[in-house]
Amino acid sequence: MADSRTAIPTPQPQAGAPAPGSVVSASGLGLTFQTSDGPVHALSDVNLAIGKGEFVSFIGPSGCGKTTFLRVIADLEQPTAGTITVNGMTPEEARRRRAYGYVFQAAALYPWRTIARNVALPLEIMGMSAAEQRERVKRTLELVNLSGFEKKFPWQLSGGMQQRASIARALAFDADLLLMDEPFGALDEIVRDHLNEQLLELWARTTKTICFVTHSIPEAVYLSTKIVVMSPRPGRVTDVIHSTLPKERPLDIRETPEFLAIAHRVREGLRAGHSYEDA
Repeated sequence: MADSRTAIPTPQPQAGAPAPGSVVSASGLGLTFQTSDGPVHALSDVNLAIGKGEFVSFIGPSGCGKTTFLRVIADLEQPTAGTITVNGMTPEEARRRRAYGYVFQAAALYPWRTIARNVALPLEIMGMSAAEQRERVKRTLELVNLSGFEKKFPWQLSGGMQQRASIARALAFDADLLLMDEPFGALDEIVRDHLNEQLLELWARTTKTICFVTHSIPEAVYLSTKIVVMSPRPGRVTDVIHSTLPKERPLDIRETPEFLAIAHRVREGLRAGHSYEDA
């Protein structure tokens, strides 16, 4: 039986030119996969602008298009409707200019390479000198608190440390945009809390724009300046929530009325999009 509830209305940019000054601007974006069982509508009419220096989390049920949207930004998937720009360029141009770093759900480190050589891999591909590679590896490992682990192999590090190495690799070529696809989802709650704190510190130090996929309401609220709530397939934006929390966020901020109010709105946005019934 159809649910009588409706999605929370969201002011979104009209289809057309990219939003001025946006790092990512999507207008009327859609993506349909053609399969042997018929078309699969992954994204539908997504209108979204992400500004420079924002920390934007995408939350919704499995299969709602969160990762697909990230992959469209990264030029790993091509939209079938609408437009999207990354720093005013097409995703393909942004990829060729290495305008973003991508952190996957798994650390995806090569086990036969040391941590330093894993972090240096994109720099090798870019043809940087050995001296420049060493300097960048040193600097990014310091950013993620892994100094002293340069000569270790991935199997010698904990899961959380491996993910930090993966983040360092994405930061190594100093792109302004960081795409993160549920990087802490497989970690236990204690490690996840610690890495959330470290990620906020890293964001404050680097002022990068971050797009972050998560299934966790507390994680989305704790990290973000803006939370994008998505519906089940076809993925649509049902709410865009601008955080009123201060930039400095100790973990115990999660017990404050302000935090709980934002978390409640996220939860209501998920309900309005039928996320609980269809997930």
